[in-house]
Amino acid sequence: MTAALAVTGLEVVFDRYRALKGVTLSVQPGESFGLVGESGSGKSTLLRAIAGLAPVTAGTITVNGKQLGRRRDKAFYRQVQMVFQDPYGSLHPRQTVDRLLQEPLAIHGIADGEKRIRRALAEVGLGSGFRFRYSHQLSGGQRQRVAIARALILEPSILLLDEPTSALDASVQAEVLNLLEQVRRDRNLTFLMVSHDLAVINHMCSRLMVMQDGLAVESLEASDLATHNVQSEYTRRLLRASVGFARDADQSWDLA
Repeated sequence: MTAALAVTGLEVVFDRYRALKGVTLSVQPGESFGLVGESGSGKSTLLRAIAGLAPVTAGTITVNGKQLGRRRDKAFYRQVQMVFQDPYGSLHPRQTVDRLLQEPLAIHGIADGEKRIRRALAEVGLGSGFRFRYSHQLSGGQRQRVAIARALILEPSILLLDEPTSALDASVQAEVLNLLEQVRRDRNLTFLMVSHDLAVINHMCSRLMVMQDGLAVESLEASDLATHNVQSEYTRRLLRASVGFARDADQSWDLA
C-alpha cells in the first residue's frame, strides 16, 4: 500500500541550527499517527516542513506517492491542510466565519461553496447562526471548530494537527478531540498529530514517534505506550512525567 505521507531523511536548518536531523516516518492512508517529545524536539517543525512553512535542507517528502518539490502548489493544499495550536491567532479578526470559509474556496476556484460551507459547519457542530460572527465573538473552542471547518472545506485527505487542543480548557479539549476523531472516521482522513500530552496521543493515534533534539528516538504502537513497553530511556522519562494517562478504545475521551 502506498503511504499517504512519507518523510525520508528530512533535514531543516535555521541559521546553522539543525532543527531536524534526518527524520524518517511513514503514515498509512486513514491512519492517525502521533508525534511526541518535549518543547524544541522538532515536532512542530516537521509539520511545518511538510506544509511548506519551514525550509527543507535535505531529504524527501511524499504525499500519496508523489514527491514534493520545494514549493507547495494548489494541488498540495487540496490534499493536505493544517490546524494550528492557537485558535486566537489562526483566524483573521476582521473576517466573519463565512468569509474565512469562502476564502480557500475562492482561491481554488471551487463552485459548490455553499454546500461545502454548510457541511463543514455541521460537521464541527456549529450551526448557520455562526456564519456571520467574527472570531472575537466566539469562545476558544468555537474558534478552533471554525479552524477545523476551514481545514475541511477543501476536502483534503490529510490533516496536520499541531497541538490542536493545548490552548483550550480541559472540558473543551475533550469535545474537540472527539470531534476530530469523528471527522477522521467519517471522511477516512489521515492524521499526523503533534502533542506534548501523551494521553491525547495515546487516545487519538494508533502509532507514534518520539522525538528529541530534532531526532527520531523510537517508533511505537499506542499499545506499547499504554503498557510502558518502550526501549528508550528518554521515552521512559516522558512517561514518568505524564500523569494519569489511559486509553479505552471503547469509550469517548474524557479529561474530566
